[in-house]
Amino acid sequence: MDENRPTPDTPRPDQPSQSAPPAQPLQQPQPHPFPPAPMAYAPAPAPKPANFKRGFGLGAGAGLGFGGAMLVFSVIASLIGGMIMMGFAGAASALAGGGQTTVEPLKTAWGPDNATKKLRAIPVTGAIMAAGGDGFALTTSTYGYEVADVLDKLKAEDADGVVLLMDTPGGSVNGSKAISDAVDRYRERTGKKVFAFVQGMSASGGMYAMSGADEVIADHGTTVGSVGVIMGPVERYRDVTQAGSILSSVTAGEITQEYITAGRGKDAGQPFRDLTPEERAMLQDITNEMYDDFVNHVATKRGIDRAVIVDQLGAGMFTGNKAKEVGYIDDVMGRDEAMRHFATAAGLDPADTRLVQATAPGFWATMLGAEARPWGVAPAARPTEGQPARATASVCTDATTPLLWHGTLAGVCR
Repeated sequence: MDENRPTPDTPRPDQPSQSAPPAQPLQQPQPHPFPPAPMAYAPAPAPKPANFKRGFGLGAGAGLGFGGAMLVFSVIASLIGGMIMMGFAGAASALAGGGQTTVEPLKTAWGPDNATKKLRAIPVTGAIMAAGGDGFALTTSTYGYEVADVLDKLKAEDADGVVLLMDTPGGSVNGSKAISDAVDRYRERTGKKVFAFVQGMSASGGMYAMSGADEVIADHGTTVGSVGVIMGPVERYRDVTQAGSILSSVTAGEITQEYITAGRGKDAGQPFRDLTPEERAMLQDITNEMYDDFVNHVATKRGIDRAVIVDQLGAGMFTGNKAKEVGYIDDVMGRDEAMRHFATAAGLDPADTRLVQATAPGFWATMLGAEARPWGVAPAARPTEGQPARATASVCTDATTPLLWHGTLAGVCR
């Protein structure tokens, strides 16, 4: 037996000796009889980075929020600015007459809205005047120069042809000729056709404006014609004892007028003296020249012998069937039939063709100064300050202005 081998009674090295004093239990710390007063918390240097991070986070969040808000504001401002600029462009274009084919709002006047082909309708309604300087009529009328501007701006890709919607007793020579000349330029420039559809009447200046169209069709119950020139009335008052108006009146045993003029015959046509033979001949020469031009224009455009117009037709008005017989128009058709015919004549499928017409400019354009009317359309005169509407068109105020006009002016001025 190994003497060094521990016996059961021999303590192991890692065990306490039997003779060792017993281990004392751990003593719990006793509370201090006088605990120290609580100290004010003084943040150690370590927490400072935490406060910095918190402040930095708050600042960065505020900055990002402000930046995001500014970004949204910038986008909105850009959109509004773009809309304003578009409106300004539309207004400027409407005021200057440029770019009408791209900025003018269009509406479908005939045919399906989803048609891929289109004919552009241009109304020629009421008295035909040259421009806004001629004043206003009591009914909706047409500015010939503006209609010419619209036609001149149309490109070949803007429309597959043009339809003049005619309902006019005529008007000024220059306004009517402006439309006719623009029709010729459009056809030559684009290779597209121009058609005319008489919706009620196309007389005198209306005949001049539409004669150059490729085809002229009149609706049932319409009238066409009056190839002639009128000037006047040249008034002469005799034994006048009273002259009045809506606003005032004058009563006298004799009323005379006197004009201070330079140039012989400058006061020709004033109502308080007779025309001299020389003045009458001068006015007749003007009328004859305008008439010759008118007759030659219709004869050439419609293929009618000049002598037939002068000697047989004169300044007569004709129903649609009679107008077709004499050669002023090509056919008589209802509106839908006529539009389908025009589409076919333009090489289009009537089922895939629509007639589009300009409407008044939109909100932004009118806010920036554009008139609330389609380009070329002259608005009717309106009453102001309780007074009745009065027309100031040259067709009403100047007795010596040659007119391509049919009928009384009562519906235009008074």
